[in-house]
Amino acid sequence: MTSGSSTRDYLPARFTVPAGLPWIPSATPGKSSKPLRFLSGDRGFVELLRMEPGVAMPLHRHTGEIHAYNLGGSRQLCTGEIIGPGGYVFEPPGNTDWWKIVGDDTMLALVVVMGTVEFLNPDGSIRASVSAATQLAEYERFCRENGLALLDLVD
Repeated sequence: MTSGSSTRDYLPARFTVPAGLPWIPSATPGKSSKPLRFLSGDRGFVELLRMEPGVAMPLHRHTGEIHAYNLGGSRQLCTGEIIGPGGYVFEPPGNTDWWKIVGDDTMLALVVVMGTVEFLNPDGSIRASVSAATQLAEYERFCRENGLALLDLVD
């Protein structure tokens, strides 16, 4: 605390214990995510992303920026770079890419997604979109179907 300030000057922090949250399987075998926060107004979401060796993230475009920090395992970007543990990737709005998990270890990354992720067909048309709203709905569905308590993960 700085001189002259008190605890009432601070906004309350929102925290989540990730160990208490479920891994939600994706429609893509070998890919799952653990939601940490959904940003209100469909602004974005924060998650732990887990993908098994050999699994690919298909061609997609971002409407907002992405921050991804690799905690374990490695992924190879479509441009050839290998991102291993401790590697950080920033993707600006409009970035279009794909990548795959390489090596023998499961990839685990902390990902901050702003805006929407648009999954693309080879001709560039949108085949599916993922946003805070769709991810929140998936989290709620998964918890209901598995008898899990819904935590308030919306800011």
